[in-house]
Amino acid sequence: MNRQAQAAVLFLVGGAVLHAGFTDLYLRYVKAGLRPLLIVAGIVMIAAAIATVWYELRRPRATQERQPERAHDDQRGHAHREPRISWLLVLPLFALILVAPPALGSYSAMRTGTGLQKPWGFPALPVGDPLRLSVVDYAGRAVYDHGRSLDDRQIKITGFITLDRSGAPYLTRMVLNCCAADAQPVKIGLSGQIPPVLQPDVWLEVTGTYTSKQTNDPVNDGVIPFISISQARPVPAPHNRYED
Repeated sequence: MNRQAQAAVLFLVGGAVLHAGFTDLYLRYVKAGLRPLLIVAGIVMIAAAIATVWYELRRPRATQERQPERAHDDQRGHAHREPRISWLLVLPLFALILVAPPALGSYSAMRTGTGLQKPWGFPALPVGDPLRLSVVDYAGRAVYDHGRSLDDRQIKITGFITLDRSGAPYLTRMVLNCCAADAQPVKIGLSGQIPPVLQPDVWLEVTGTYTSKQTNDPVNDGVIPFISISQARPVPAPHNRYED
């Protein structure tokens, strides 16, 4: 590709990044806190593309040289340019704009060991019941704080359903360190008044209480806490399906 073509591809990449950053599409790829960096990166790429074109147009025609195209002469003396198939590199950009990949769900979660890690601390919880917690917060307090801050509290948690090979249900969220490529599941086992029919990837809001019951993840032997359900209802998938 010559300089103009490179600038066009760079412009398209920047435009795709900006499109993802200014819409909710970026949530399928990176954690929510990286949105400003994505927007800045897209602006920088578009500015670089414009600067490249401006520089090429200002160069004196007499001194303009074509970008090396690996041209070579065959035995008959004909020049050959790089294959136009290189433009296929642009196709992933259109896929980024037109086809949003689905968020990771139960298939990935049940093939990956729990990513629960010990938190830095346990801030005081607000008063009032029911207490809404994330899957990560509840699991961390249940495992590493032994549920001391959860006793005698009505707790409300939202996640999607995963089923292990025996059919046991878990309330799960995928947790991002940086992007979807490093997503790991955090799982909570369900006990108590479990709905009779549960389908994988269905989003459920459960209300219940802490229980000391635990099990081990069959994938990496990590600890999975349980919650004793008193009420459960299906809910729409949240705006951001990942947890940070």
